[in-house]
Amino acid sequence: MTADELAASVRAALAGVGDIREVKMFGGLGFMLNGNMIAAASRRGLLVRVGKDRQHEALAEPGARPMEMRGRVMEGYIHVDPPALTGEAVGRWLRPAIAFVQILPPKLPGQKPPRTKGKRE
Repeated sequence: MTADELAASVRAALAGVGDIREVKMFGGLGFMLNGNMIAAASRRGLLVRVGKDRQHEALAEPGARPMEMRGRVMEGYIHVDPPALTGEAVGRWLRPAIAFVQILPPKLPGQKPPRTKGKRE
């Protein structure tokens, strides 16, 4: 499946879910639901935001692995390799992401999350 075909499958799976916006990111196309990232499609596969509580369960599925960026694991996200993205699989992978992101408060474009660690001086 090409990156464009994967993006089309993600679009189809997210149709009617809510306010979806597409943003170029991670070398592909990110999909935002109410301003929160839900997934990203690229030639490398599918990045899915499942939340920390469901990450272990999602990683038990064939084709899933922890999402790493610059050597660090991104908590609450998984990466699905292209061979696991056939047929109806994209929709199946996105279901837990939709459930997780729908409970998050909406974000306005450009709004950054509040800092949780000590502030810089």
